[in-house]
Amino acid sequence: MIKLVVKKDGSKEPFDAGKINKAIRLAGQAAGIEEPRIEEVIKVVLAKVFQLGEGKEEIASSQIKETVLEELDVVEPSISASWREYDQNKKA
Repeated sequence: MIKLVVKKDGSKEPFDAGKINKAIRLAGQAAGIEEPRIEEVIKVVLAKVFQLGEGKEEIASSQIKETVLEELDVVEPSISASWREYDQNKKA
């Protein structure tokens, strides 16, 4: 089970599924997705993240993000598009 997330700068912090939940929820709201659908998407995506982390105590934040976005592309592309748009605007 994932215990620690390794950030870009090499620092580590405890894994918090709530951060993924919040990010998907915000992206879903921005994409105009109804709350029940957002909840479904969160469950599917978190299951994929936990599957990725099986047998691992540490995982790179970039690997989590990549997995989340890949799964969103399949499950609810409008949410992944909203997430990517937010990322682009944040970097600008």
